[in-house]
Amino acid sequence: MGWMTQATTGAHRADMVFLWVLAIAVLMLALITGAMVYFVIRYRRARHPQAAQIEGNTALEIIWTLVPLVVFVAIFYFGWTSYASARNAPADSMRVQVVARQWRWSFQYPNEKQTTVLYAAVGRPMRLEVRSLDVIHGFFVPAFRLKIDALPGRVNEAWFQPTLCGAYDIQCTVICGVDHSSMLAKAVVVPEEAFRRWYFGGEDAPAPKPDETAGPAPAPAGPLQVLNARGCMACHSVDGRVMVGPTFRGMFGSRVEVLARGGPRADVVDEAHLRRGIQDPGSQRWKGYPPVMPEGGLSAEELDQVVAYIRSLK
Repeated sequence: MGWMTQATTGAHRADMVFLWVLAIAVLMLALITGAMVYFVIRYRRARHPQAAQIEGNTALEIIWTLVPLVVFVAIFYFGWTSYASARNAPADSMRVQVVARQWRWSFQYPNEKQTTVLYAAVGRPMRLEVRSLDVIHGFFVPAFRLKIDALPGRVNEAWFQPTLCGAYDIQCTVICGVDHSSMLAKAVVVPEEAFRRWYFGGEDAPAPKPDETAGPAPAPAGPLQVLNARGCMACHSVDGRVMVGPTFRGMFGSRVEVLARGGPRADVVDEAHLRRGIQDPGSQRWKGYPPVMPEGGLSAEELDQVVAYIRSLK
């Protein structure tokens, strides 16, 4: 992507600051290098076997004091105005809650829609409220020149206003555990009309053009798709690997020790146990696992699908 066609207004400002500082640095490098070459030739020993002692030059001292000062103030001004703009979102921005957890991003909109893809409309400013449910993560969209830390117990804010449709990578910039490298997502920017149909209606999530799509294929329809959409697969596996949470494989019918509100007790993982654990995780936390599971928020149909799927994973 060329510097004249940035994906957001913030990216344009950031690139302008970078180019301004780069231009000053190149100019100063050329001036200093040119002066060094000139002095080496002009005052070489063959022409001046006896070095002359030069004492004071008020004009030169004023110049080499004022010029760096002006350059510094200019760099500070452009950097500060860019930073101030990045910190102050427009009043009409749409608020989106960004939640980080090992090892997945999730996004919740004001109408309670929750996705694992950040959807945005061209020209619409989006205000992100970023937090973490476990360890420190780094929310980074390279094409937007947007980076902010996701911290447990604290909400950090950032915003962007897209200018180009497309699908853009979201990465985690903080080493947050064994699957840090797989903590990826997409920011998908679509026309305003497509975004409104998805946001206010019942249409499927908007998609970028085929040549703009990257990353893994979508999950197959059914319970696995529900588990992926809700972020469950960031903490649970279906192949026996123990992650942040227990694996779904072999879970049904096993005996576990839970830390319930009434105290620790042994329990059998049956359908009632699964439903209770998904709908109200705080009521029965498994011993040895952190209390980071959010309430499922599944519909009755989705809950039936997920319970049946976990039961099938012998």
